[in-house]
Amino acid sequence: MKRIASLLLAFHTSLFALHTSAQTDVTDFVPGSTLEGVNYFLPQTALRITVVAEKTEVVPGELNKYAFRYLRMKDVPTAPSTTWKIKEMYLESYGVPDKAKAYNVKVKSKTSAPLVSLTRDGILLAINAEAEETALPALPKGTEVPTPLNPKQYMNQEMLAAGSAVKLAELCAQEIYDIRDSRNALVRGEADNTPKDGEQLKLMLNQLDTQAQALEQLFCGYSLTHTEVFSLNYIPTRETEKEVLFRFSQFDGVVDKDDLSGQPVYISIQNTGSLPPKQSDPETDKKKAKMERGVYYNVPAREAIRIFDINRSYLTAECSMGQFGYTEILSNLLFDKKLNTRVSFYQENGGVKKLEQ
Repeated sequence: MKRIASLLLAFHTSLFALHTSAQTDVTDFVPGSTLEGVNYFLPQTALRITVVAEKTEVVPGELNKYAFRYLRMKDVPTAPSTTWKIKEMYLESYGVPDKAKAYNVKVKSKTSAPLVSLTRDGILLAINAEAEETALPALPKGTEVPTPLNPKQYMNQEMLAAGSAVKLAELCAQEIYDIRDSRNALVRGEADNTPKDGEQLKLMLNQLDTQAQALEQLFCGYSLTHTEVFSLNYIPTRETEKEVLFRFSQFDGVVDKDDLSGQPVYISIQNTGSLPPKQSDPETDKKKAKMERGVYYNVPAREAIRIFDINRSYLTAECSMGQFGYTEILSNLLFDKKLNTRVSFYQENGGVKKLEQ
């Protein structure tokens, strides 16, 4: 939630007096030596990368060695295995305090005493305006692991009493062939108990299919597929063409970027050129040097982001980042009593969101 600090209540009661000659004063924040006012940070833009990965577990059937002999099934799994693959990827930006951009808003006597809105960790949200701190949305949830069929629920008494794997395989295979024959007879309308109602026929066919599938799993095994969600936070400190973001293992899923068991997944952050470079003009510099201190804010740069590996590109996006732009000042004259300027800032990059008087 927001944290609102009213400088009017924080300091001298004489601030209620109306004087148009005094303005809000903003200075660099020096821990231990800044005694009054409200301290705030400008943000640097961080990224939350969410990876939705699909996990498939293969479980061999207990009768896999008899699969070809009785059912002519080839290449059935004989050992358990687990494989992962990246299904989707999402990117969200948020602001974290930039410790190199810490400032203090203090009020000289008889000033307009602005209302300052901050996030819980001190990022400037607004001056003389209401602002709500926003949180990142909840992470999506993965899917549940499916429950496999239980072949024993579809076995008759003779199968359950089989004394050896060979005998069980023989009985199960015969039952599978009988189920297939019954299904074909129903489809052709040749069965003695063929229902006249279409829905009833569909229900009987589904029951036969389920029974056959459960028994066939004893030979060919089964696979269980579900998704899991991973997230990581990344604060860019420099533009880059190719930096390892994390690694992804076919057998273990998302792993740390230092874990060489996985293949690297890279991130590229490149300036789009939408923000012109800051120019140094002697006349402007002289005017700024004479200006009273004001409110510092970011002019963020627009960055193109791509996440990829050697085989494919997972995500492309653009994002305004405070740390790759430059810092400017809103003149303290804007916060004179006569003007009562209201300004709000983007929480994720520190740029001006809205300014009105």
